[in-house]
Amino acid sequence: MYHHSASTSGPAAGSATGVLDPAADSRDALLFQRCTWCGTAMYHRLLCPVCQGSELRTERSEGVGTVRHSTVVHRNTPAARNVSLVEMAEGFVVRGRVMGPPVGIHSGDRVRLSTAKDPVRGEPVFQLVDEPYRAWT
Repeated sequence: MYHHSASTSGPAAGSATGVLDPAADSRDALLFQRCTWCGTAMYHRLLCPVCQGSELRTERSEGVGTVRHSTVVHRNTPAARNVSLVEMAEGFVVRGRVMGPPVGIHSGDRVRLSTAKDPVRGEPVFQLVDEPYRAWT
């Protein structure tokens, strides 16, 4: 019978190259994957949605993006909160929360990453790059 020695290191069963490492400093950075075959950028996928390739490499996002869709959610929270789809500069879309008044966030607003992981919901948190026009306040 063969016993694996603890002193030797080898790839674990089912491990893949470029898999996101949760031990990395992902608190301050948004990590995404890029397909080595077609170059498609994606967020937390096992296969490329374009070519179905499994060779994905992990990259660090610049943290700048544009709100593509935002909605106000009143369920399971004491106060209203927004849920937004943000298209990042690298080309992938991520679901997250934009800080600010929920009704003040619109499609086309530019945002930047504030925190890669919200402690409550575990999703990225963004803040507006350009403050909304507040002439009436």
